[in-house]
Amino acid sequence: MLILAAAFGLAIGVALGLLGGGGSILAVPVLVYALGQSVTQAVPTSLLVVGASSVGGAVSYLRAGNVPWRTALVFGACGVGGSVAGADLNQRLDEDALLLGFAAVMVVAAIAMLRRSSQESISNDDSDAVRDDAWRKHSARVVGLGAAVGFMTGLFGVGGGFLVVPALTFAFDYPMQVAVGASLLVIVINSAGGFASHLGYGSIDFGVATAFTVAGIVGAVAAGRFSQRFNPARLTRWFGYLVLAVAAYVVVEVLVLDGGAVS
Repeated sequence: MLILAAAFGLAIGVALGLLGGGGSILAVPVLVYALGQSVTQAVPTSLLVVGASSVGGAVSYLRAGNVPWRTALVFGACGVGGSVAGADLNQRLDEDALLLGFAAVMVVAAIAMLRRSSQESISNDDSDAVRDDAWRKHSARVVGLGAAVGFMTGLFGVGGGFLVVPALTFAFDYPMQVAVGASLLVIVINSAGGFASHLGYGSIDFGVATAFTVAGIVGAVAAGRFSQRFNPARLTRWFGYLVLAVAAYVVVEVLVLDGGAVS
């Protein structure tokens, strides 16, 4: 079980390091269907794994000076209240309803990834300049989007990178590499807030969580160092297809196979 947890954690960490988000969208389905956890266990474990893995990935971008850290900190701080509210709602919903809601989020995330891959493929902007003024110039957007991402983090155990990267690229006009680095920092903040909110609600298998987390950090750090060697549009497109496939599997498990691992 621990070896399997480490293998999945490594894969999710690599996705986080390469894409600045997206890998976290698979953590809960993996924990529920591959590792046999309940949703109440999987969500805080996912937040721990995603947050810790994102620290490793964010360090690589911070060292390169490629993160608008003031905007990222404000964006993340605005999500803390949302993550508390999301964690509270998580405890009030039926597990099947949560999984179906999570599948819907996965579909939205996949569509966002596929649209992002199309934008990347036609973009010629290779600028890596960090313009760290969005938190002042677009404060209403930062607050609103930050709170929404935080709510999703607390409710579903996702880091929200699939929302943060498009927001930073399209709403604030950041280059992709800058948006990815900022996304990782926001994920760290949101995941910490969501994890703290969930601690009083459910138990965590710390053996599985540790193996998953350590492997995720290794994957995120390694991928962050080599991210610029890969075609981001192609990676994002294929990952979007994978997320759609997993969303379909979750729906079939809940509606057709009577919940599968969920009792």
